[in-house]
Amino acid sequence: MSDRALAGLDERQREAVTTLRGPLVVLAGAGTGKTRVITHRIAHGVDTGAYSPGRVMAVTFTAKAAGEMRGRLRALGVDGVAARTFHAAALAQVNYFWPTVAGDTAPSIVDNKVRLLAHAADGIGLEPDTATLRDVASEIEWRKVSMLSIDQYAAARPSGVGRLDVSRVADLQRAYEKLKDERRKLDFEDVLLACAGMLEAEPRVLASVHEQYRHFTVDEFQDVSPLQHRLLELWRGDRRDICVVGDASQTIYSFAGADSRFLLEFAAAHPDARVVRLETNYRSDAAILAVANELMRGRPGALELAPARAERGPEPPTVTAYEDDAAEAAGVAEAVAARIAAGVDPREIAVLYRAHSQSPELVRALAERGIAASVLGGRRFFDMPEVRQAVMALRGASVAPLESGFIDAVRDVLRSLGFTDEPPQAGGALRDAWEARAAILRLAQESPAGTSLRQFTDELQARARTQHEPALRTVTLATLHAAKGLEWPYVHLLGLAEGLLPISYATTFEQADEERRLAYVGITRAGRVLTMSWSRGLRDRQPSRFLREIGSGTLRAAGAAASSGARNVRGGSATWTGSRPDRGRAH
Repeated sequence: MSDRALAGLDERQREAVTTLRGPLVVLAGAGTGKTRVITHRIAHGVDTGAYSPGRVMAVTFTAKAAGEMRGRLRALGVDGVAARTFHAAALAQVNYFWPTVAGDTAPSIVDNKVRLLAHAADGIGLEPDTATLRDVASEIEWRKVSMLSIDQYAAARPSGVGRLDVSRVADLQRAYEKLKDERRKLDFEDVLLACAGMLEAEPRVLASVHEQYRHFTVDEFQDVSPLQHRLLELWRGDRRDICVVGDASQTIYSFAGADSRFLLEFAAAHPDARVVRLETNYRSDAAILAVANELMRGRPGALELAPARAERGPEPPTVTAYEDDAAEAAGVAEAVAARIAAGVDPREIAVLYRAHSQSPELVRALAERGIAASVLGGRRFFDMPEVRQAVMALRGASVAPLESGFIDAVRDVLRSLGFTDEPPQAGGALRDAWEARAAILRLAQESPAGTSLRQFTDELQARARTQHEPALRTVTLATLHAAKGLEWPYVHLLGLAEGLLPISYATTFEQADEERRLAYVGITRAGRVLTMSWSRGLRDRQPSRFLREIGSGTLRAAGAAASSGARNVRGGSATWTGSRPDRGRAH
C-alpha cells in the first residue's frame, strides 16, 4: 500500500507526500497535482502507521472537493478520514456539543438569508429592493468571516449599500441579528462563529476535539478567511502536524473575506516549516503556460509553471476581436462547432466568461448550430426531476429479476421515461432532460463487469450524497469563479475587454489584481488549446489591460481586425511579444 501511495509521483510531489511530521506548506501551481499530493500524503501516513485515519482532519472549501478527496482516499484503501468543508466540520461539532453545553438542541440553519433580511427590513420601516438585500447579505457574510462587530463593519465600509447609507445598513444588520435570535436560527457564518465560541469558552469541548484530531490538512489555503483561520488554530491547538496547500495566484474570493496572507506568511509564522513548490504543470501546453506566467509575473507568491510534456499543442493561443457581443458569441459557437465536427468530444470543450449575464447569448448561438451546452452552477445533476425520476425507477426495477442484461435493463427503464436513441433539438428543456438520461446510461456502460442493477442504483445514490456528478456530453459554459478547480483540453475565454475583465467596478489596485487572478484561473483551465476574444460592443470597449500586458504588439493587430468582422490574430510564439505597462499601479 505504501508503494502505491508513492507510485507515479515526481520528485517534488514525493517530497511533500513523505513529509509527514511538523508544519508543511505546499505551494501548488495550477495543474501540478495538488489533490493527488494531498490524498497520497494522507494515504502514505496511514500506510506507514504515522497517522490513524480517525485522527486526520482534511478540510477544503466545497462539498464537491471534499467528496472527490474522500473518493480518492477510498481508491487508495483509506477510510475513516474526516474530509469535509470548514462548514460541514464546524456544523458537525456544533450539533454534537451544543446539547451538552447549552442543554438543548442546536438552532436550525437559516434557509434564505435574503428573505429573513426582508422581514427584518419591514420591522424597522425599510423597503430595499431585492438586489440591495442580496448585497446586504453579502456584507453580513464578509463582516462575520472578517470577525468584525457591526460598529467595526460600519467604520470599515463607510460607503453604504445602494441607496442605504452605512447607518441604515448597520440598523438593518442589527434588526437581522435580533430577528434571527428570536427565531432561534443560525446562518451559514454563525456556524463557524458558534463552533469557535464553544471551543474558546468550553475547555472540555476543546479537549475533546484535541483528543480526536492530531493531523491536519487544509486545501485551497489561499482562500482561508480570518474566521476560518481562527477556527483552524483552535482545532489544531499545540499540534504541529499541519499541511497547508494553496496558490496565491488563484486567490479569487478576497471580496468574500479570503486572505492569501495566511498562505504567503505561513513559513514565517512556522519557522520550522518545510516549503515545497510544485511548479511542474501536467495539464497545459507550454504556450498556454507562457501566457499564464507572463500575466502573473512579479505578483506576490506567483509560481513559474513549467510544462511536464515537451511536445507542443496543436495550436498556439489566439486572440480574436469582434464588433459586438452577438458576433463574439457567434464566432465562438462557430469555432466550437468546427471542433466537434473534427471529432472533439463536447465534454472536452469549455467557454468561460466573467459574469452570468454573458451566457444567454452563447446558449442561443450554440443552439442555433445544434450544440447542447450546460451552464455550470445551475441545477445540480441529482436535483433534476428527470434524474430523480430515473433513479427511483431504476431502484424499483432492481427488485425484480432481470429479463435482459444489465445495460439493456437500464436502457429499457430510461426509454420508459421518454429516453430516445436520437437527441431532440438543442437549446431546450427536452434536450437537457435527454442529456441527463444519456449520462445515466453512460454511467451504466462504464460500470465494472458483473454490476447488478441494485449495485448500480446504490452507486447512483452514493454519487448523489457526495455530489459526484457525471459529465454531461455537452459543451460547458461557466463563469471564471465556477471554473476554478476544473480543466478542459479546449477552452474559449471570452469577454477580455475593459469593463468585463477586469469588471467595471474593480476600481482599486487590489480589486483589479483580483480580476487578474481570475483571468489567470481561466487561462490555466486549458490543456491543449486556448482561444481568447473580446468585442468592442456598443460602448466602444478597449481590449483588456491583461491582454495588453501579455503582448501589446499582437493586440494592436487584433484591434485592427475588429473593424472587418472577426479574424483570428495568432501569437506566433509561446510568449507574445510587446511592451508591458507598469504593474505597480492601478490602470
